[in-house]
Amino acid sequence: MAHHKSAIKRIKQNAKRNARNRHVTSTLKTYIKRVREAVEAKDKEAATAALKAAIPVIDASASKGVIHTSNASRNVSRLTKLVNTLA
Repeated sequence: MAHHKSAIKRIKQNAKRNARNRHVTSTLKTYIKRVREAVEAKDKEAATAALKAAIPVIDASASKGVIHTSNASRNVSRLTKLVNTLA
């Protein structure tokens, strides 16, 4: 257990950030999963709609620092490529 005031404060801050980041990560994974499920079902309209909903969530998580900007770019690129395979 921490004994210094600053260490106690740091523990509280880390717990709060961890909870926030966990929520953002979970939401991000859900949106990505929806796109992949729509592609598996070969539903072009649903996949396109899911992708349009997922891209802002991916970008927001990158801007919040939850994921790296390159990771966000890679996710958007791969999902877009996946949706474009449906014709």
